[in-house]
Amino acid sequence: MDINSIINSLSPVERKVIPYLKDNISVKEIVSNSNLLEIEVIRALQWLENKKIVKINIDHRSTVKLDKNGILYLSKEIPEKRLLKILKKRSSSIEEFRKFKEFEPEELNYAIGSLKKNGAIIFENKSIKITDKGIALVETNFNEELLLKKIGENTKFLDEFSKIEKLTLEGLKKRTLFVKLDVTKVRNIQLTDLGKSLIKHSSKLKQEFIESLTSSMIISKNYIGKTFRHYDIKGIVPKVFPGKKHFVNETIEYIKRIWLDLGFKEMTGNHIDSCFWNFDALFTPQDHPARDMQDTLFVEGYDNLENSELLKRIKTTHENGWTTGSLGWRYKWDIEQAKKLVARTHTTVLSSRTIANLKKEDIPIKFFAVGKVFRNETLDKTHLFEFYQTEGIVIDKNANFKNLVGYLKTYFSKMGFNQIRLRPAYFPYTEPSLEIDIFHPVHKKWIELGGSGIFRPEVVKPLLGIEIPVLAWGLSVERLITDYYGFTDLRDLYSNDLKKLRSTKVWIK
Repeated sequence: MDINSIINSLSPVERKVIPYLKDNISVKEIVSNSNLLEIEVIRALQWLENKKIVKINIDHRSTVKLDKNGILYLSKEIPEKRLLKILKKRSSSIEEFRKFKEFEPEELNYAIGSLKKNGAIIFENKSIKITDKGIALVETNFNEELLLKKIGENTKFLDEFSKIEKLTLEGLKKRTLFVKLDVTKVRNIQLTDLGKSLIKHSSKLKQEFIESLTSSMIISKNYIGKTFRHYDIKGIVPKVFPGKKHFVNETIEYIKRIWLDLGFKEMTGNHIDSCFWNFDALFTPQDHPARDMQDTLFVEGYDNLENSELLKRIKTTHENGWTTGSLGWRYKWDIEQAKKLVARTHTTVLSSRTIANLKKEDIPIKFFAVGKVFRNETLDKTHLFEFYQTEGIVIDKNANFKNLVGYLKTYFSKMGFNQIRLRPAYFPYTEPSLEIDIFHPVHKKWIELGGSGIFRPEVVKPLLGIEIPVLAWGLSVERLITDYYGFTDLRDLYSNDLKKLRSTKVWIK
């Protein structure tokens, strides 16, 4: 940026400060010379530093100022001197001095100790006598008096004191409420090459600029012929952390909006459900590995399943296929196994319940769900024991495989992935069964994100009472979130790291 552009972008307070700038000048000096408030000067200097015009060097310097008693003895002789003046007239005992109202016990004790140490007084029997050195001191200023006057009512830097003054200060520090020590920040300004060049053009700083355009100026047109101040949109400004939704919730809301825009209705349900709805209604045999404790989180208690027609149809379908044309799994189905409670292992449990509650006149219809599911997993960077899935079903006599692919392509394109791949797979409740991969445009590789298929007659007919195509899918949510936000550890999605939560970008697709 050239000099003229910089001058045109300077704020009014920066213009006021620049004429007083020179190398190694302090903020205090600028405040004194410019009659500006210290906060105004500091703010202007920070802006100028952002523009590379000055460099602010901060030193931490020890300071000293007088405390309550120190201020008192600015206008009153210190106890040592008053004591010597009395002794110069006559000797006296400690007991007599203690009777004097002008001496506090503490200051009297300190004065006697200090004078004796310096040879200004001696003790003879019970009397205190002044020495020749003490007589000489009466006519001179004590080092303590000189230092108190030097400090006065100001704050002084410790490094400005001589060795003798520092030794005297050590004595004052031991006395009650004489001095206060502190450490303060001292800002010294150094001009950069750009700053020195700007100083040479300081005459241009007197030009008046319009800071803002008001409605009255537009009406009166008195802005014509005048110059507006330029604003630097690249300037450094403080970071602001406004309230915002958790990024996982933002993603879930976005996913819900995709399905709603496609005409789907939302399914919801409990996190805890029976094995009947989670497995049996989905034609998963009771000896299937997915129902093992190694994969499923079982909950104490049992569901109170009624001996309904639906229960009989599911039982018969498992044992011999019922009227679906299937042979079933050919084992004796156990209702006690079906009554067991589990933390739902997939959102497809919502699909089985939803289909069972439909009436024939409700069809065609399509549903979706986004919810948490639970697995008996060991927690690490690539595995969670609770995570989100998005589920979808389309119940329509005209639904077919092409429709299934179309829905999946539409969903993933709205999530930012335009290439999907379907691979043959096996799930107990769909045929055909397909695993879904998306091609990552940055990493240049295929990533598995879920399963899909068309529900088997052994699922649909017992639940709904008729055979009809039902497209179905269950897709991972967390993998998309970690990719979008650049996380490498799934656990980061649910950590309480405020810094990460504040800095995480907003979900925008």
